Amino acid sequence: MDEHQLRSYWRANTALIRNLLIVWALVSIVFSILLVQPLNAIRFFGVPFGFWMAQQGSILIFVALIFIYAFQMDKLDRKYNIRK
Repeated sequence: MDEHQLRSYWRANTALIRNLLIVWALVSIVFSILLVQPLNAIRFFGVPFGFWMAQQGSILIFVALIFIYAFQMDKLDRKYNIRK
């Protein structure tokens, strides 16, 4: 792999990590802490949505982020012909 491909691979890798961390921060800080009171006005599965998001929804999204990262990194590795 030449220097240009290595830089492109690393740039794509860090962009993916940055984007997933933004989603993580939105879910964990904004939806589960800062907006919990307005979200509690919405009922979801019989409980206030803000509470559900802080207790269950954030965990489900975090697990989904793990799978998204694994899938996207596998795709990125194949694109740049990185062998494991």
